[in-house]
Amino acid sequence: MKLSCLQENLNKGLGIVGRAVATRSPLPITQNVLMATDESRLKLAATNLEMAISCWIGAKVEEEGAITIPARLLTEFASSLPNDRVDMTLSQHTLQLKCARFDARINGLDAADFPPIPEVGDGMATKIEAEALRLAISQVAFAAATEESRPVLTGVQLEFDGDKLTLAAADGFRLAVHNASLLSPAGDKTAVIIPARALNELGRFLADEEETVEITVNQQKSQALFRLKNIEMVSQLIQGTFPNYSQLIPQSYETRAVVDVAEFLRAIRMASIFARDGSGIVRLEATPGAELNPGKINISARAEEIGDNVGEIDAMVDGQPAKIAFNAKYLSDVLAVLSQNQVALETTTPSSPGVLRPVGIDNYLHVVMPMFVQW
Repeated sequence: MKLSCLQENLNKGLGIVGRAVATRSPLPITQNVLMATDESRLKLAATNLEMAISCWIGAKVEEEGAITIPARLLTEFASSLPNDRVDMTLSQHTLQLKCARFDARINGLDAADFPPIPEVGDGMATKIEAEALRLAISQVAFAAATEESRPVLTGVQLEFDGDKLTLAAADGFRLAVHNASLLSPAGDKTAVIIPARALNELGRFLADEEETVEITVNQQKSQALFRLKNIEMVSQLIQGTFPNYSQLIPQSYETRAVVDVAEFLRAIRMASIFARDGSGIVRLEATPGAELNPGKINISARAEEIGDNVGEIDAMVDGQPAKIAFNAKYLSDVLAVLSQNQVALETTTPSSPGVLRPVGIDNYLHVVMPMFVQW
């Protein structure tokens, strides 16, 4: 193998596939990156056996070849090089890299021993705008569970129905649901569960894309493929049945308070400083306005040994006065991913779930279970 490419492109490519490199694995070669010539491009690939990412970068190829190189070493070295041309030459199992006045030799392992990158092949296929998918992932994936006790909750359900894609995630304490539009109909209604970690990695490199994403789901192989212009990610599906989350969404409310997102987030974060030593609990008290006075929400937290704080923000409150308590992190997590200026908080009783809906759109909602406190 003999080729040259730009340091900037090599560094970016390694940064993309590096997210799929195994950190702990009984198969040492999965801690390597596969480097292979592919016509006039250099293909980089990594896998942790649950997720595989491939990336192609422009290169001047003089001799074909392939090798796997320790990912961490190669990435750190490539990122330290000057922004110049990198010449790579493979001799036996040693890759020589030259850039400006720097020269390195790295020992690798045979590419033939690298786990094959899955071929998803046939299956349900559709397309979606990269930005629409990135937004959906950012507003849903954080609500998935991190504990492995219920594997289906560590994933995000993607439900394809005609030209609509619904993403849903829940961890037993909160639920996020986002509806997005597909560019091409998906055909029969299909629902799959994809690990939240895989979708979070996908979301990272969608931020730089302005194109479309091709999605192919093969349920027989239990795999999903996300293809961009120069990047492909294959993820294993999580087996199991996702909870019927529609039953968890309250259909009515007693109190609806519309507040400024930035003000609400600031008040929650301030209260969370005190809530850290009080089980993370913040208390909300919504009061409707009277005549010319606007309504308000009081946000408070207290910890026995530390102290307490109270914040007040303006709100348009419809319905009855309300008291409810939440985990501060659950509120700040969702407020931090909203791009709208205002959000509506709908509540029924102190022991019923609260619903957050951004004002001005109807394709996203977030349900949060309340905390039980003595008022």
